[in-house]
Amino acid sequence: MSLLDRLADRTPPMAALAVAVAAVSTSAILIRLSDAPKGPMAFWRVTFTILLLSPLAVRRRTSLARLGRRDALSAVLAGVALAAHFVTWFESVDRTTVAASVTLVTTQPAFVAVGAALLLDEPLNRRTMAGIGVALGGAALMSVGAEQGAAPAPLVGNLLALAGAVLAGAYVLAGRSVRQRVALLPYVTVVYSVCAAALLAYVLALGDPVVHYPPHEWLLFLGMALGPGVMGHTVINWALEHVESAVVSVSLVGEPVGSTLLALVILGEVPAAITILGGAVVLSGIYVTSSARR
Repeated sequence: MSLLDRLADRTPPMAALAVAVAAVSTSAILIRLSDAPKGPMAFWRVTFTILLLSPLAVRRRTSLARLGRRDALSAVLAGVALAAHFVTWFESVDRTTVAASVTLVTTQPAFVAVGAALLLDEPLNRRTMAGIGVALGGAALMSVGAEQGAAPAPLVGNLLALAGAVLAGAYVLAGRSVRQRVALLPYVTVVYSVCAAALLAYVLALGDPVVHYPPHEWLLFLGMALGPGVMGHTVINWALEHVESAVVSVSLVGEPVGSTLLALVILGEVPAAITILGGAVVLSGIYVTSSARR
């Protein structure tokens, strides 16, 4: 048994999940602190994540032999959806408040539930439909009060965050069946590689610089990969093997709370009252949706 395996066996899943939620809560703050265009920012976050995980993934490369044609196509679709998610959500953070952007992008479980019902023949029960309705009602409330904030384009930012949530839901649905047959690290390496390739094509199409950035920007790119990337989403994927998916989904409700507190302390950003109210409604809907889908 490798050192990584021994460490995984000794790590309480709920403790790992708490660390992961804290790590992903830093994502929006790191985006705000960077002045780089969003495409290159997302590209380097994913690329550095691949480099950090590659030594571990190589040890599990035999799992890739199970990746048939259909699974490979699903992994490609997941990678493209993830790239589009990063672009839309990163753009959202600069246009609306951190509280609104992170809360709205966290509505992903509602879109996963709808997508599973439409594509995977997983019917929605009344509790799930009620949760989706509450979450979307909260999102509408946040949009109604969008212009009350000090953000430059809050309504556009909120819509981009919702688009990011839909694309994150597509990423989850595309890869869900593959993860039942392929180990975590080989799977995310494939998906992240496709994601990085798609983001690089996007950057080149826009004509944004790929490498010409000052040292502090490279530190932010690396921080995005190490914190939200490796310690955040990768650990969350690991936790899904040990904790009920509903528990993981509900735990992610902590991300908007953590991000809002960090934005208050680091950026001095105080969310409007209607944003807080709408966010509370959204999080309530996510909780109901996630707890209903055990």
